Amino acid sequence: MNHVPHVHPFHHAGSGTWSYLVEDGRDAALIDPVLEFDPDTAALRDAPVRGLAERLSARGLQLRWILETHAHADHVSAAQWCKRRWPQATLAIGAGIVQVRARFATHFGLAADGRDTRCGFDHLFADGERFTIGALPAQVIAVPGHTGDSVAYLIGDALFPGDSLFMPDSGTARCDFPGGDAATLFRSIQKLYALPESTRVFVCHDYGAGGRAVACETSIGAQRRDNIHVRDGVGEAEFIALRQARDATLAEPRLMQPSVRANIQAGRTDDLSPQPRCKG
Repeated sequence: MNHVPHVHPFHHAGSGTWSYLVEDGRDAALIDPVLEFDPDTAALRDAPVRGLAERLSARGLQLRWILETHAHADHVSAAQWCKRRWPQATLAIGAGIVQVRARFATHFGLAADGRDTRCGFDHLFADGERFTIGALPAQVIAVPGHTGDSVAYLIGDALFPGDSLFMPDSGTARCDFPGGDAATLFRSIQKLYALPESTRVFVCHDYGAGGRAVACETSIGAQRRDNIHVRDGVGEAEFIALRQARDATLAEPRLMQPSVRANIQAGRTDDLSPQPRCKG
């Protein structure tokens, strides 16, 4: 059986985020859809997700899944925008979102709701859980380290690792957010490196390192050979030292406060307001 999905990438330059429309037959999934958010006015714009919606409609597809790889800290998710447009689609994320939400709830003054054990999502994936998109087999791989709720989606021969892996010349994502851990990320990446080298890898972010054009696709083989942070031969201790040194130089993402507030609530945006930058 042919397990090669059609993958349509969409880039949001403002956050460097790649979103994806994945299709097989007449069924489709959206991965990491984006809304634009202006922190000075709290205005939301749907330009980044409209292209996905138009492509889906033009191809006559049925949206089955809205998939988040984690609660993003650099953009507001368009999950609820998509859910309103396609209410039949299942909105899903990794089960680690429960702990991530609990960690941030006090900071954002979010009330506990004992009735909502899924943080606003329709489904929380367990590590190793399987599902389908059309005839395509798909599997969830828990990859904590960047965040505690991070998952990768293996859909046919295509891997969507979230922020765990960037393009090889850009390395890996930071591990200094609450709940992040460099040692955990290293071990998570080794799980991904056990996949066949021909596995296609579609990254969640790219910023055009060294002035090159932005890119979204690589492979497990290329990552193992060329990743500047975690190629074959780089041990755990070396990676931890490199990652921690790099993280010490990074500022908080400009949209972290509104993004995390919305995204730990499945992209809920009704309580966002103009946000001052976080102190400290």
